[in-house]
Amino acid sequence: MPQTPSQTTRILVVDDHTLFRRGLIALLARDPTLEVAGDAADAGQAQRKAKELQPDLILLDNHLPGVNGVDALPALHEAAPQAVILMLTVSEDEGDLLAALRAGAAGYLLKTMEGDALTHAIQRAVQGDSVIAPEMMGKLVEAYRSVGHVCADVGKTNLTNSVTSRSDANLDSGMANLSPREVDVLRGIARGASNKEIAREHGIAETTVKIHVQHLLRKLNVSSRVHAAVIATEHGKL
Repeated sequence: MPQTPSQTTRILVVDDHTLFRRGLIALLARDPTLEVAGDAADAGQAQRKAKELQPDLILLDNHLPGVNGVDALPALHEAAPQAVILMLTVSEDEGDLLAALRAGAAGYLLKTMEGDALTHAIQRAVQGDSVIAPEMMGKLVEAYRSVGHVCADVGKTNLTNSVTSRSDANLDSGMANLSPREVDVLRGIARGASNKEIAREHGIAETTVKIHVQHLLRKLNVSSRVHAAVIATEHGKL
């Protein structure tokens, strides 16, 4: 269940590099809305800590000793069913991206991102947003085009059934029903922009962007921002 803004987000940090893990913990501690409940250096330890601590969110590196992060996702979901799991990795490989989303990751972030962007992504994730690194959004769409199967929204929705099963005529009709402002918002979504960034770009309120997002998802008959990004790219709206 999405959290209210006043709630503190309890985080489990999973990374095998001690210096990076400590630095990440220190970075997150600067935000009063975030609390690092624990940390782990491998998948087995992460599973035990997740079961014990029941964190709200798990930041998970993919390159772990023994079992890698993607393969650990099912066990972590079982250990902490309510936890949102975000991949935080150096890998820009589209195969790793797809594998993570299929296995239930709520998002895929890169370690090259700025600290403020990371905390913002965490806040978006616990509110129910899909969070994909902007650098990876294009790869996600291209991967969808080539294999026709990715998962979106916290890794629980199959795009094969929800997008490709609808006719081109239905999708064209949905696109035609979008207002000019909804098209602007859709372009922002396809670039991986947050609601706040889209609002700033067009000089409108963030709450207005949220309303536009709800409307365009309904008109396109999709359930997530990633679905919408795929459709925007397919229809040349980028």
